[in-house]
Amino acid sequence: MDIHKILLKHWGFSAFRPLQEDIINATISGKDTLALLPTGGGKSICFQVPAMAMDGICIVVSPLIALMKDQVENLVKRNIKAVAIYSGMTKREIDITLDNCIYSDIKFLYISPERIETEIFKARFEKMNVNLIAVDESHCVSQWGYDFRPSYLNIAKLREQKPNIPFIALTATATPEVVIDIQKQLKFKEEHVLQKSFERKNLAYAVLHEEDKQGRLLKILNSVKGTSVVYVRSRKRTKEIASFLLKNGISADYYHAGLSNEERNKKQSNWINDITRVIVSTNAFGMGIDKPNVRSVVHMDLPDSIEAYFQEAGRAGRDEQKAYAVLLVENADRQDLEQRIVSSFPKIETIKQVYQALANYYQIPIGSAFNETYSFNIIEFSNQYNLPIYTVFNCLKFLEKEGYLHLSETTHNPSRIKFEGTKDDLYIFQVKTPKYDIFIKTILRSYAGLFENFVKIDEFELAKRLKTTKDKVVEMLHYLHGLELISYLEQTNEPQLTYLTERLAIENVRISPQHYHDRKEIAVKKMESVIYYSSAKHKCRSEILLKYFGEKEVYRCGVCDVCLERNKLELSDIEFSTVSNQVKKILHEEHLPLTQLVNKIEGVRDDKIIKVIQWLMENEKLITNSDNLLEWRK
Repeated sequence: MDIHKILLKHWGFSAFRPLQEDIINATISGKDTLALLPTGGGKSICFQVPAMAMDGICIVVSPLIALMKDQVENLVKRNIKAVAIYSGMTKREIDITLDNCIYSDIKFLYISPERIETEIFKARFEKMNVNLIAVDESHCVSQWGYDFRPSYLNIAKLREQKPNIPFIALTATATPEVVIDIQKQLKFKEEHVLQKSFERKNLAYAVLHEEDKQGRLLKILNSVKGTSVVYVRSRKRTKEIASFLLKNGISADYYHAGLSNEERNKKQSNWINDITRVIVSTNAFGMGIDKPNVRSVVHMDLPDSIEAYFQEAGRAGRDEQKAYAVLLVENADRQDLEQRIVSSFPKIETIKQVYQALANYYQIPIGSAFNETYSFNIIEFSNQYNLPIYTVFNCLKFLEKEGYLHLSETTHNPSRIKFEGTKDDLYIFQVKTPKYDIFIKTILRSYAGLFENFVKIDEFELAKRLKTTKDKVVEMLHYLHGLELISYLEQTNEPQLTYLTERLAIENVRISPQHYHDRKEIAVKKMESVIYYSSAKHKCRSEILLKYFGEKEVYRCGVCDVCLERNKLELSDIEFSTVSNQVKKILHEEHLPLTQLVNKIEGVRDDKIIKVIQWLMENEKLITNSDNLLEWRK
């Protein structure tokens, strides 16, 4: 089927965005392809369209449950058959879903990397008519990436079962070494990267040094009209800053992973539909949300990495209209970031203690729990074992990076039911038990496919139809479940913890000192890049970001805070560079007074030379030593 007709029919677009068509054609031709597109660049279409154009099913490996659910929902809305397998599903649900991927016309199976190694998946994968394997957030496959996950290394094993199926890897953030590593780890037949520049010409970056951050935030939001996202580090601060903005007449709300699913959906919906103007959030907000008219993204704290900052800031201005990405910095921020890096590397003994405590908490004997999933309440666990929540979280993240377990983000798993008996069995029960007759008929009228699959239900909606309470509906469902007439899985909002190996004795838990050291070194390098970006006063913000991601041909953006200061000099880029380069070279050889330095510089008028020198001094590139001579700051 023609890819343009598919795009128009299912997505309503008459043309592809730059590079999308090249990526799609390469994929259809059977080439392994790494697609690098910035946040909001339309990555999903790059694997969804070619999968629709070919016979068979596309396997999509994705690390986030929320992202999987969001994409499946979007595909189903477009009349495309898609399913997902994630933590919190029962073995039977997974069984039925995988069978449907073999025997029905499902086009997309979304799956987490942890599930690829399970025997149930490997056996069914063999029987599937697979046309494409898409690896979303593929930077997770590289230990040099900012979110390395060992389970991503299993993806390449899919080639052993189906060696002729092409791979498409997608990411919005990858440095040059990560680009090479992704292709190596996924065993590309040959290197093939299609990359769109990360430059965002409509986005003005700014770093503002400010002790009164809330006051400055208010000024920004009063001068930049339109929708905004404000990122903070802690859940407590989301509420505090949202309250501050409301008191000052700005429509605002807060958002974090600790809210119930209903609360998060409502807050998100109000923001997307412009009922709420500003959402104040932890980094839990934004993934999978494509709101084009965000006019500003403000970070109140230093991010952990340039990659994380670039992705979050990139949520502004996706409609290609002018937008702003502002980072607010105060003197204490650097120390806070350094402390966060230290805290994110607990002692190896502490990591092992948390592993042991988990086994005690769930009463898991040695040798069991392989691929089993448990609901996990981090607050309850931390209180029970008298451990700081932040320490527990970082220990779990380390155990995850070592491949022992996987902790999913907080996500809502709605209630699901499936009728287990035949229609005749059900009829006999209804005749014998008249008080359940109306209840069963109402369920059957409300939902389709109950005898074939697990179907999502809403107990509150059923209660309204039956003119009873939600508690009564739940009680009746549990009764039918006890009689084995139905399988009833009640909803949960808690994160899911999955054991990726059998539970080990504590002496057999290995945390490699080399891995520990290497990861700490990578984290420190990423931190230093953030500190450089936030403290640089002489280098265009856009240039710093683009060079970090390996782009060679970069130029001043002309609109960031540094460029705006430079623009006041009324000098061309060539004139500024000519003077700046000569000043640097001369002062590396000898320290000079201002007059002699000006006389040594050639090719530019004296008044312009003085302007450049003055700018370099104000931005601390030039300093005056004790002998009153100018020297270049190293």
